[in-house]
Amino acid sequence: MLECVINISEGRRLDEIQKIRDHIGHDVLDIHSDFHHHRSVFTLATTSAARKLTELSAEKFDLRQHQGVHPRVGIIDVVPFVPLDDSTMSDAVEARDAFAEYAAHELEIPSFVYGPERDLPEIRKRAFIDLQPDFGPNHAHPTVGAICVGARQVLVAYNIWLKKATIADGKRIAREIRSKQVRTLGLQLGEKVQVSMNLIAPDEVGPEFVFDEVAKRAEISRAELVGLVPARVLTAIKKSRWAELDLSSEKTIESALARRNRAMQNLD
Repeated sequence: MLECVINISEGRRLDEIQKIRDHIGHDVLDIHSDFHHHRSVFTLATTSAARKLTELSAEKFDLRQHQGVHPRVGIIDVVPFVPLDDSTMSDAVEARDAFAEYAAHELEIPSFVYGPERDLPEIRKRAFIDLQPDFGPNHAHPTVGAICVGARQVLVAYNIWLKKATIADGKRIAREIRSKQVRTLGLQLGEKVQVSMNLIAPDEVGPEFVFDEVAKRAEISRAELVGLVPARVLTAIKKSRWAELDLSSEKTIESALARRNRAMQNLD
């Protein structure tokens, strides 16, 4: 099975986000929307749901009207395929390329691919500068922009909000804890400062570790899990710390899939 974690550049029109969720149905495992990032993260269970979400988002939203703190190249900004259970990275790459070709040919949206060839930060730096799309036209779609379509292993998206910190503090902390396993940004979100992270090897460096590293450098207001976490990452952490880290058994990939499967059975 492949999980698809689509990031769309819309986090404020929550009524429209809900309409999309209702249209797709049980294949939506989780949604996390953020006003300041102006971004919604959809965790999906099937590639067909990924196509539905792409088509609906392209119809409803316009990149020209978008303002948010998170880097982006398009409305359907990031579409990573993630192998679960007995799926492999080869399966994810195959799904990635099929999706990128579909977006380019059926929707005329250019797609940059990441995975074994290059990572996502490289696309963000080079897209339409000295890097042309792997699929589709060599120019951005007028309202949708472009799509970064990936094949990757499971990661954990994780934010830590700071107390009484400046943006300089946030950027310094982000630099200090950044590593091969942790991608970071220090962001000003309204009056608050956030260290936004992707834990790309969460079995090696997970939420507990980065929380404690940030706590050494600043007072923490709260932690925030974006999306879902693998059960194995959760169970490696003492249960007494789950609430502090914004973790729970209900927020695991496995729990979300089990809820989906029960709902699907009830439809039969």
